[in-house]
Amino acid sequence: MNIEEFRAESHRMADRIADYFELVSSYPVKSQVQPGEILDALPQQPPAVSESMDSIMADFERIIMPGITHWQSPSFFAYFPANSSYPSVLAEMLTSALAQQGMIWETSPAATELEDRVMEWLKQIFGLPETWTGVIQDTASASTLAALLTARERATDWNVNDNGFAPEPGLRIYCSLETHSSIEKAAKIAGYGKNNLIKVAVKEDGSMDAGALEKAIGDDLHAGLKPVCVVGTLGTTGTTANDPLEEIGAICQKFNLWFHVDAAYGGTALMLPEMRHLTAGLKFADSYVFNPHKWMFTNFDCSAYFVRDTEALTRTFSILPEYLRTATRGQVKDYRDWGVALGRRFRALKLWFVIRSFGVEGLREKVRKHLDLARWLSETIENTEGFELLAPVNYSLVCFRYRPEAIADEEKLNQINQQLLQKVNQTGRLYITHTKIAGKYTLRLVIAQTYVERHHVEAAWSLIRKTASRLSI
Repeated sequence: MNIEEFRAESHRMADRIADYFELVSSYPVKSQVQPGEILDALPQQPPAVSESMDSIMADFERIIMPGITHWQSPSFFAYFPANSSYPSVLAEMLTSALAQQGMIWETSPAATELEDRVMEWLKQIFGLPETWTGVIQDTASASTLAALLTARERATDWNVNDNGFAPEPGLRIYCSLETHSSIEKAAKIAGYGKNNLIKVAVKEDGSMDAGALEKAIGDDLHAGLKPVCVVGTLGTTGTTANDPLEEIGAICQKFNLWFHVDAAYGGTALMLPEMRHLTAGLKFADSYVFNPHKWMFTNFDCSAYFVRDTEALTRTFSILPEYLRTATRGQVKDYRDWGVALGRRFRALKLWFVIRSFGVEGLREKVRKHLDLARWLSETIENTEGFELLAPVNYSLVCFRYRPEAIADEEKLNQINQQLLQKVNQTGRLYITHTKIAGKYTLRLVIAQTYVERHHVEAAWSLIRKTASRLSI
């Protein structure tokens, strides 16, 4: 492909992308293909000679598109969102074209300094502590790993980095039973071992029991173990419960523990002044993460990670081979020292585009709409015979189930709701997922897609009710 062919194809591709955004609601939200169907349609051998873009795009439509689950559909209500938006996509085009490798300042001064600035903007938008410093990681999982590694090194006076774990007693991490699975993965990768991750009991609302946390720490100290870090959550994955950050933070200060706060989804809501009360306990936090790629309309991947002590972070990750020594070392931020990866994409560009294109008030308007829609749906469910809410609606996630009056057996209710979920998703008209709350099979419907409107939520609720009424129970 030469430059003129590229110019023509790029214009065609832009039209295809715009067409996709216009037509996304017409596709089945959840892919309807069977396991292996895409693989079987792909040639076993790579092409020996060049193929035309027409041929490639024809196969894209024929083979690939049927296997796409449309996360950008306004009828996508599953998991948490991985949102896109028009300005974010435009920025991604530029990011791909520029193909920056922003590992150090000298490899891309603009990537480094724009990241520095937009992270300062985020502190202002979300009312985060002035003493924090931010860096963009790829995901919350990577951010949590960075937190646990830094906590490990601070607790051992940077001994594990040099000598490994051998002389250290059991290093303990604490989180709630509802904390995201990435915490356990990070504990394993960072060498703590999953058996040293203590999952603390939760209260009825799904939030961590601070009293149980303090007891667990005390028990470990008595046993000769070494408490290191506590992970609190704003907006748990299952139900969006909020841990009592002020109580947890005070406990961390008492025992000199690293306090990491995971707000991967819920953190976006803190841009609203009326939600700012949730930041009260953040004054105790040593590190904090939220994902603009979830609910801030910025393409995956883009995770905002903040730390109080940047020296602890960079001391944990810094390594300086000769080929990376530069004359600007010490004068600038070399973000390769701020996380696991050496190579870094120009993620700040799409965040900059989104903030400038929407404006802070435009972002807030979107998030408020989602919260309002969730409140409307929760009130509707409460007033609909045969359905019940199963968790408080703290953000824009609604947890509920179908409960026919004639059925009291919990296992039967679980089976009915699993059947309801499967039948609704099989229609292709919407996509929802589930969790279990106190053993109850719970339907999760999260309203946070960039371009979702009231009529999409109404249509989803109508389909759920109609499908439930037709179940054979």
